[in-house]
Amino acid sequence: MALDGLTAAEVAERVAAGRSNDVPVVAARSIRDIVRSNVFTRFNAVIGTLAVLMLVIGPPQDALFGLVIVVNTGIGIVQEVRAKRTLERLAIVGESRPRVRRDGQVVEVVPRELVLDDLVELGAGDEIVVDDGLVAADALEVDESLLTGESDAVHKVVGEQVLSGSFVVAGRGVYRATRVGREAYAAQLAEEASRFTLTASELRRGVDAILRIITYLMVPAAVLIVISQLTIDDEPTRDALRGTVAALVPMVPEGLVLLTSLAFAVGVVRLGRRQCLVQELPAIEGLARVDVVCTDKTGTLTENGMRLAELRVCNGHDEADAVLTAMAGADPRPNASMLAIAEAYPPGADVPAAARVMPFSSARKWSGVGFDSTAAAGDWVLGAPDVLLDAADPARVAAEELGAQGLRVLLLGRAAGAVDGPDGPGSIEAAALVVLEQRIRPEAGPALRYFESQDVALKVVSGDNAVSVGAVAAALELDGADHPMDARRLPADPEAFAEAVESTSVFGRVTPTQKREMVGALHSRGHTVAMTGDGVNDVLALKDADIGVAMGSGSAASRAVAQIVLLDNSFATLPHVVAEGRRVIGNIERVANLFLTKTVYSVLLAIVIGVMGIPFPFLPRHLTLVGSLTIGIPAFFLALAPNAERARPGFVRRVLRLAIPAGIIAGVCSVGTYLMVREMDSATDEQHSTAAVLALFVVSVWVLIVVARPLAWWKLLVVAGACLSFLVCLLVPWLQGFWALYPDHAGATTAALAVGAVGCVAVEVSARVQGRAGRSPSRPSIRSRREDHAGTA
Repeated sequence: MALDGLTAAEVAERVAAGRSNDVPVVAARSIRDIVRSNVFTRFNAVIGTLAVLMLVIGPPQDALFGLVIVVNTGIGIVQEVRAKRTLERLAIVGESRPRVRRDGQVVEVVPRELVLDDLVELGAGDEIVVDDGLVAADALEVDESLLTGESDAVHKVVGEQVLSGSFVVAGRGVYRATRVGREAYAAQLAEEASRFTLTASELRRGVDAILRIITYLMVPAAVLIVISQLTIDDEPTRDALRGTVAALVPMVPEGLVLLTSLAFAVGVVRLGRRQCLVQELPAIEGLARVDVVCTDKTGTLTENGMRLAELRVCNGHDEADAVLTAMAGADPRPNASMLAIAEAYPPGADVPAAARVMPFSSARKWSGVGFDSTAAAGDWVLGAPDVLLDAADPARVAAEELGAQGLRVLLLGRAAGAVDGPDGPGSIEAAALVVLEQRIRPEAGPALRYFESQDVALKVVSGDNAVSVGAVAAALELDGADHPMDARRLPADPEAFAEAVESTSVFGRVTPTQKREMVGALHSRGHTVAMTGDGVNDVLALKDADIGVAMGSGSAASRAVAQIVLLDNSFATLPHVVAEGRRVIGNIERVANLFLTKTVYSVLLAIVIGVMGIPFPFLPRHLTLVGSLTIGIPAFFLALAPNAERARPGFVRRVLRLAIPAGIIAGVCSVGTYLMVREMDSATDEQHSTAAVLALFVVSVWVLIVVARPLAWWKLLVVAGACLSFLVCLLVPWLQGFWALYPDHAGATTAALAVGAVGCVAVEVSARVQGRAGRSPSRPSIRSRREDHAGTA
């Protein structure tokens, strides 16, 4: 096959024969799956069955709790469909676009448009999207760590196979697609990466654990209440069934699981509006737990583009500008540094051909080109002065002085040997210092201030010179920027390494492997780490971090392994991402307190009433009213509230620590009120139930106040609205009949309010005691440890 690729006719023939890479990728669940998963749930089955039973025995208002299924299921379907469509749009924007040779031209296509036998060009940072065989290779190095776990780059030559899921570290090449569609491993990777799933997380594991506990409690409680209600003397069967349903319905926290899914889905949609692609939903929760953000410098804190500020000739090498011109013309895939050089020294039409080439790699930190003729004759290297020169070399000293000013300095040096020789280029003589200016992103400073205000530690981890990185960090007023560390001087001992990483803010000359080790060191100290990056050298660390954040303009490999992609390339988006994660996780925990308090008092009521063998004090509509005003409606507003508190481990323990005592107090108060007013001969059965409802409502409102703290004006408005709505139902005559509430017995109403007030005091005391007990001695922050470390030094 000619190296000019397939013709248009050959492409059309392969597409017609089904030999293309057009594999349907499930970016989200189908509409049918979304509807089915939201409608056919265990909780909907339980609540729906009870609602149908109440519709049969009547009156219809006792089946109002069934509307919760309709409302919650409808919201769930709408939000998930919106999230699905947003994810599908963003996935299309963020996908890689391989370059394919067709009809002698190089064109960009989307992966699904590749066909069998297509010739695809490769360059540094490109992802290999189908399985293939190399037909051309020039110093090609491929990282297969995503497939094998080995981080070392593998040198590839013509005839060898490269697999989808790997990516190019250095060099260039051309491969022929030999396995496309479902036969290629890339199809499986793409489908898995973009699927809209709710995978395991601490939050969801905690919710599942709580629901298992509730299930175990519901079975004996349900059996007990059914037997007791059906065996009460003089109790009509219809009323006994109503009491049974009223006892069982509130045990099921039907909104908790759905609300958890909704919170994740809404978070994805909100971030999507900020041009942020969330590839894995648990990333929303992980963001809430982040306490360390490791960020690259180039492309993240600084703009990708640079300009040549100065060329300092060394050792009389007046041909330096001619060499740079030739090197710029000989590089078919220039990086940002070479683009800046090419802008200052544009190559003409008579660019000399390179006889020897050694592409740049982050491990070597230099590239090399050899010319056999013209003014640029010889072997030349371009790279880091502190790697290529001895410490005492005047050019290296001058480079470090320039780097301290925040400038990027590269060395152009003449090599004694061939740049692609087996023993390397040999000794290097400085020919010129290429001084480049990096432009700091205007949004970087405010973003750093945000993280500092939220007690999130920032660490700048770069492959550039440590002094230069420190200068950029200092310009951004990053705490600790005045003590940058050269990563080559990091201790080998794991414990000492972890201490150095934790106590230092700025690192230079960091290799890809060291970035990964730094993430591991921070993990060993109990930190939750987010890593940002845009290059191939960031991929290993992005994989190992709790949350990997890639820039949309970065390499395809970095986007592929990151959980979050900032498609607008703006570091200023990251604070919004972290804030959204905290809002989601914090609000779910708040709402879980409300749902589980209701479950606890419902189980307690069923057990106590069942043991005592007395009529259940509530009708289903009573608990529907109390639950809607103190849980359902407030939960909707609380779930949308701002919440900047970083999430902590121990979700189940914290929720149960509040919900169990609050639920017990609410249950005891309502049962106690009911038993108390039953002794009043002048009160009717309806007034007995009304008193119990009133006491339960008063205590539940105070639980809502405790959960909603700190109280803002809108939260007070929600509480006031709940109280006002209940008073309207209690005092308006036609609503009294609808809800079966009769507060006209002064003694019963007074007793209910008194018991409710006592319950409020008990809830407040319990919350304060549990709050103090739940506070563990806080771990010293990274900032304080860094200050201690500096003081010791």
